[in-house]
Amino acid sequence: MKCIILAAGYATRLYPLTENFPKPLLEVAGRTILDRLIDDIGESIDEFILVSNHKFYEQFSDWSSNRNITVIDDGSIRNEERLGAVRDLEIAIRESEIREDCMVMAGDNLLDFSLKGFIDFFKEKNHSCVMCHEENRIEALRKTAVITVDEDHRILSYEEKPEEPKGNLAVPPFYIYKAEDITRVSQALNEGCSYDAPGSFAVWLSGRSDMYAYPMPGRRYDIGDLKSYKNVCELFKEG
Repeated sequence: MKCIILAAGYATRLYPLTENFPKPLLEVAGRTILDRLIDDIGESIDEFILVSNHKFYEQFSDWSSNRNITVIDDGSIRNEERLGAVRDLEIAIRESEIREDCMVMAGDNLLDFSLKGFIDFFKEKNHSCVMCHEENRIEALRKTAVITVDEDHRILSYEEKPEEPKGNLAVPPFYIYKAEDITRVSQALNEGCSYDAPGSFAVWLSGRSDMYAYPMPGRRYDIGDLKSYKNVCELFKEG
């Protein structure tokens, strides 16, 4: 299994902290966000592929020099020029010639649980999978992907930022795709799949293939602004 890390964003809400520094390389309690994600599943992944923008490409390359990580430059240099997560995913698949099962994740989220359980769930279901957690705030559901599932965790409906959510299961940016599914990203884009949100491809795929959702056994921390970054640093420092 390979792992694609989407890290080509510009984190403008964290300025000035990230004006000239990539958010995934910010430290939380002495370790970078990326190191925390990668170290957790390093033994389960054959190769990590990180997609960066051009502005931060050298910084990611320097960080990855002693790691089993391939860094790809998507060519954008400003936030207004960003390609979108699904287009970056397409670039990684094409340049790394991925033809095997693949985990895809955003490089700027922290978890207080191991992703190994997610990998085991994927192997058990033998279908492409997402993670999910309960979210009962309607405002939050309207800003994320929302699914409904059956008793076996098979996805029944999947919507990106629905105005009227059908359920309360939110999907964070962590996915594992079967080899035969990950190679369909170009097809999805050609058929009008939205390219900005990383979950857009999963939404497209769910209408064409069975997918399953892994209930998160802990919490995810999305570092979106300076306040949330400070809070996460305090939380991880304490425990």
